[in-house]
Formats: sequence, C-alpha cells, structure tokens
Amino acid sequence: MSEEMIIKTEYSDIMQKSYIDYAMSVIVARALPDVRDGLKPVQRRTLYDMHELGIRSDRPYRKCARIVGDTMGKYHPHGDSSIYEALVVMSQDFKKGLPLVDGHGNFGSIEGDGAAAMRYTEARLQKVSEEALLADLDKDIVDFVPNFDETEKEPSVLPARIPHLLINGAEGIAVGMSTSIPPHNLGETIDAMKAYMKNPKVTVEELLEIMPGPDFPTGGIVVNKDELTEIYRTGSGKIRLRGKVEVEKIKGGREQLVITEIPYTMIGANIGKFLNDIGTLVETKKTTEIVDITNQSSKEGIRIVLELRKGADTEQLTNMLYKKTRLEDTFGVNMLAVADGRPETLGLIQILDHAVDFQFELNTRKYRTLLNKELDKKEIQEGLIKACDVIDLIIEVLRGSRDLKMAKACLMSGKTEGIHFRSEKSRKLAAKLNFTERQASAILEMRLYRLIGLEIEALMKEHQATMKNIARYSDILNNYDEMAKVIIKELDRFKKIYGSSRRTVIENGKEAVFVEKKAEEMPVVLLMDRFGYCRTMDVPTYERNKDAADSESRHVIFCKNTDRLCIFTDSGKLHTAKILDLPFGKFRDKAFPVDNYSNFDSAREQMLCVLSMEELMNGTILFVTRQGMSKAVNGREYDVRTRTSAATKLGEEDKVLFAGLKGDNMQLVLKSEEGYFLRFAADEIPEKKKAAVGVRAMKLSDGDCLDGVYLFEKGTEQMITYKEKEVALHKLKQAGRDQKGTKIRG
Repeated sequence: MSEEMIIKTEYSDIMQKSYIDYAMSVIVARALPDVRDGLKPVQRRTLYDMHELGIRSDRPYRKCARIVGDTMGKYHPHGDSSIYEALVVMSQDFKKGLPLVDGHGNFGSIEGDGAAAMRYTEARLQKVSEEALLADLDKDIVDFVPNFDETEKEPSVLPARIPHLLINGAEGIAVGMSTSIPPHNLGETIDAMKAYMKNPKVTVEELLEIMPGPDFPTGGIVVNKDELTEIYRTGSGKIRLRGKVEVEKIKGGREQLVITEIPYTMIGANIGKFLNDIGTLVETKKTTEIVDITNQSSKEGIRIVLELRKGADTEQLTNMLYKKTRLEDTFGVNMLAVADGRPETLGLIQILDHAVDFQFELNTRKYRTLLNKELDKKEIQEGLIKACDVIDLIIEVLRGSRDLKMAKACLMSGKTEGIHFRSEKSRKLAAKLNFTERQASAILEMRLYRLIGLEIEALMKEHQATMKNIARYSDILNNYDEMAKVIIKELDRFKKIYGSSRRTVIENGKEAVFVEKKAEEMPVVLLMDRFGYCRTMDVPTYERNKDAADSESRHVIFCKNTDRLCIFTDSGKLHTAKILDLPFGKFRDKAFPVDNYSNFDSAREQMLCVLSMEELMNGTILFVTRQGMSKAVNGREYDVRTRTSAATKLGEEDKVLFAGLKGDNMQLVLKSEEGYFLRFAADEIPEKKKAAVGVRAMKLSDGDCLDGVYLFEKGTEQMITYKEKEVALHKLKQAGRDQKGTKIRG
C-alpha cells in the first residue's frame, strides 16, 4: 500500500493560481480572437464542423440544431447557446461586413429582435468561408490538435487567406480584459496588406491613405479622422460615429428629417432607446418642432422619419439629435488579440505583420505538400515509362514468378532465384532491374490498357506537366518574391470577387453645437401622488382645480420651473431632479414616476421628504434614525447640482426614519417599538454637518428601536391611535432629549 503524502500550502496561493489558470483559459480559449484567422475558438469550431458535415454553399441548408449539437459534441463542450449565438452573429450582415454563414429563416434583425430557436432555423457556409478560411485543409497547411476528449482532431487555426481580423472585426469580454476591433472594407484592407508586403517600412499614415479607417456595415460617418492615426498606431482609442441625416421636402412647404444610416453602436435595442429619447425631448418641451416620429425601417435599410413643423430649423434639430441622443456615439477601440499564444494589444502594422507572416507560413506548407505529391507522382511516372520500354521482360518476370513477393523483389533488386525465364539472356536482363518500391507497386497494379500507344503518350504528357509543377513549386518555395506574387495574386482574386464599395464616410466633422433655449422663469405647482407620479402646471391651472389637486396629491409644492426637486430617502441619500424635466401641462395630463427623472428607485428606497431646492436652502432639515440618532442640518449644505449625494451619515444597519423641515418653537415626539413615548422641544437637537452621525435623541433598550416620529408646532393638538387607543401627543409629559420616555400600555 502506497503511503499518502499531505502537502501543506497557503489557501490564498492555491486560489490565486487557480484563478489565474481559469482567467488565461477564458482569455485564450474562449473570449479573444486569434490574430491569424480573426476567429474565436467557438467560431472556428463551428465553421470547421460545418465544413466536415459538408454543409457547403452549393449544398442544401441544414438545421442549426444539427450543427450546434455536432459542434458541441465534438469540439466545443461549453453549452449550446454560445455556439448558436456565434452562428447567428456570423450570418448577420448588419454586424459582419463579410458574413461567413448563409442563414435561412429568422436570424434576428438590426432592431434587436432575437433569432428564432435553433430547431427552426437552417444554415450553410458562405462561399467566401470555404474559399478564404477553409480551403486546403487537406494539404497539411495548419496543425491539427486533439479535441477536448481526444476522440477527434481539430485545426488549431483556420488557414485564412485574407486579413479576417480587420475585415470583420471582433468583440469579446474576457477576465480583466476585453477586445473591440472595428470592421474594415475588404478591398481596402487587402490593398493595405499588399502595401505592407511591398514595403515593410510603410507608415501608419501611408496605410491610412489606402485604408482610411473602419467601414461599418451600418454605414454612418466617422467624424474624428485626425485621431485615427494614433488609434491605429497604438491599437486603442475612441472613434466618434454619427448617423446620416437627410432633409426631405414634403407637402405644404414643410420638411422632414430622415435618418438613413445609424452608428454601429446603435444596433439592437438602442434603436428603440433612440426613438424613446426623441419622444422624451418632445414630451419635456426640449423641442416643439417635431410633429411626428415614424420608424419605416425594413429589410432594404434604416429609415427613421421625423416630421417637422413648417419653418423648423433643420440644422439646429440635427445638432440636437447628435448632442442629446445616441445618433452620435463613440466606438471604443481596443485591438486585443491572441498573438503567439498570448493576449496582446496590436497596432495596425503589427496586425498586418502577423497576417503576412501567416500567409507565408500557409503557402510554404501548402506548396511543400504539393511538391512532395508531385515528386511522388514523378517517381511513379518515371517507373511506368521505364517499364513500358522493357514491358516484355516484366511480363516474363511475372509469368515466371511463383508469387507477388518474388516478382516484386525481382523488379526492385534484380533477384531472379526461383523465377522461370525462357532464356538466360532474359535472366541477365532481369538481374539488372532496380525499380523503387513505389514504382514496383505501380507496375504490378498497372492495367494492360496502359500499354496502348495513346495511353503511353498521355503518360509522357503527364510526366512533362509534373516536371513543370515541380519546377514551379520549387521556385515558389525557394524564392521570396515568387511566393509574394502568389499571395498577392490570391488576394487580388478575393478582392475582385468579394470586394464592395465603402459604406462609412470618414471626415473631420464639425462639433455639433446645440444651444438650449433658456426656459422663461415662471412659478409652477408640482403635484406628486402617493405612488411617486408627478407633473407640473402653471399656478392658474392649479387654482382652478385646487380641491381635486389637494385631495389626489400627497405633495403640493409651489416653486419655479428653473428650480430643482429634492427627495430625501430612508437610505440617507438626497436625489435631485430638474423641475423643467418633469412633464408640464394641463391638470388631467398624464403623470410619470419621479424615478424616470432622478436616481430615486422606489423599489429599493422609501421617500421621506420632498422639497424644492429653494425651500431647502432657506430651512433646516431634521433627521431621526431608527436607532435613535438625530441631528439638524442647515439646508445650504445641500447646495449641489449632482443627481445623487449623501444626505446624512448612518451607523451600521441603521436607516433614516424621519427627515423634514424644522421650524421655530416645534415639539418632537419619538415612539419606540416597545411603546415608549418621549416628548421634547425640537430645538434640543443640535445643528451638525451633513457628514456627522448626530446625537442620541432617545435612550432605547437592547433590541428596541424607533418606529414613529412626530413633529408639530407647540400649542397645537396632535392625536394618534396606538393599540386602538387615542393618544394626545401634545399632552404627554414634557421631557428632555436622550431620556427613556413614558411607556403607554394599550
């Protein structure tokens, strides 16, 4: 029995090593593309599996579920959703400038609609995938490695004949790093690669004259042309993208803005968000010139129409769309890829360098394989030609041999023992035979019809062609310039067949200048109901509907439209919102949740106090927490413009129970869960800074906490019901701060 050995080690060291191993696995084996073929493992495996299943461009479509299941079972055991998602993305022409998969069925839309389930959709390879990514796999052109369970072999990289990483770009999130490579025009990228091959010292500036920048499938306009040089030199930066807006004349002398191209970053749900943002601009009266919004987009392309009022300023409106919506957006570039087995951020020249090296490696392996095949053919052809010259002798050897082994030995090394010859002369001639093993096998397998004169002529021609091929392949393998010509010729062929015109315009666009019209200051009334739905209206409208407004609203605030709304919450935060952002209109107009206009979250926080900023600046806020802490804070400490800030400091697991304006000569009654009531003058609570925890307002027993706070003017009646019994708070014994209080029994 073998002895057990216990290895003692630090737990943190084990965790650190395990996490680093996991992170590197995600980075290299799942999330990042390889610089050579521009594919992530899941994409590479899916394409290779389709190739192996024979789902070519000229064959019928096959169910995606079949492809996904086969890929998962053979090569990618990481769940079907990731494989199907990769398959779908490779078929979407609005995400990939060069789709690699030909999808049949519902493969989603540019507006964010998902693809149908894999049991409904079908797919096959695009012709470009077969020719540019999967060709010549049978020529030992790339290394094959065992799959996850070592039952199959898969290519470690696909033999990409084009700089695919640049053409289709890539997106991926790994552990601690992410990649974001924009797509480029196929023809321009090939021209840039050719320029680098002809002059390895070419500069980024010179390359950008050939390939000006990204070419997004959705078109659009890149407006920071001057910054692209640095982005492509370093491999990271931000590209500013705009949608394309056209002005069209319509009936009645009016005009409409038509968005025909969108930024690449707007693909999916962001189109719906863009339409909502325009609706919000109209609702909040940021613009009154948009009459109607319609999304007329179809398979033919994007068409979002904004119908305008007569005499509308189209330039001002266009600038507003660029400034206030995602019609102008940034595409973060981080050209991170796996190069030589490790993740690396690469500039344009480095990517082209890897691509060119890879092409030379592929072609070296391809032509070496082809040369070896031709040399084998040459050997056999020469043996057959030589055999035709001595065919009578060979027939005599075959007829005189007892078995195949004896005949083969004679052909290869002239061994004549045991073979019956017609004459001694034939035996002597047979002893001189020295065919190679391959030649001997070919002679023994040769059919008699090959002895026909025309067949011998054909054999001679084949031999001549073989010799030409050997000379050609040797020249390519031994001459850099010849191999470069072969690569360039192939690149030109792909450009001619699959090249397309540029979609994205690249320029130095003017900064979109949009000056908001300053709202005319006016007094308004803000109404908020108990659910947090709010709206504003002018004072006359409120006065006409005063009774209904007061009965339906929890908060009625008189303020100016240029003021800010302040919301204090039980989590100790202050949320603010511009009054101008809130819906303004008639009394019965629709109200909206205040959550939409501020960071307040009604699902997580409770609203304790709602004030205008002007009220807050002129007053003092009183805070009381569940654990009995209290303080008063001068309202001027909250003169902030941020949407959310800390209103007070809280102890561990404490919450604000009460927040409200403190007036002069006011009484405060605190009630605990165990039924203790404490009444004292509110002025006894000292004024502190907002960052202070405060002072104790009431002594509480262990496990007890406050659950009621009542603030009222001295001399006024204040009644509450406690355990079905009326309690007059104004008649409770007057005490001081930080006392136990009086227990009231039900």
